[in-house]
Amino acid sequence: MKTTPKHDERIAKMTFASVYPHYVTKVEKKDRTLEELHQVIEWLTGFNIEKVNELIDRKVTFKTFFEKATLNPNSNLITGVICGYRIEEIETPLTKQIRYLDKLVDELAKGRKMEKILRA
Repeated sequence: MKTTPKHDERIAKMTFASVYPHYVTKVEKKDRTLEELHQVIEWLTGFNIEKVNELIDRKVTFKTFFEKATLNPNSNLITGVICGYRIEEIETPLTKQIRYLDKLVDELAKGRKMEKILRA
């Protein structure tokens, strides 16, 4: 399934700060912790909690968020379907990176073991 340029542009312009509370709600509703969420974000992006909070305060777009990130070399092991898109078939790098994060948060909320989420 291909994404459209309009979809890719819309998602790139979204701020991380606008989506982060939804990540928090999703994982906490399923009895996972904020610390686990931050562990997942740090594994994927290299951002510790202080950096995440700084980027939230600055209201950076997802484009800027991932430009500043150092993506985990094992991120290509994140596969499957998220938001109706098969991750491994997404051609736009930024959209793929955002969906990586969505997928990790989804796996955390679904109760998957941390070792599996972090592709250890």
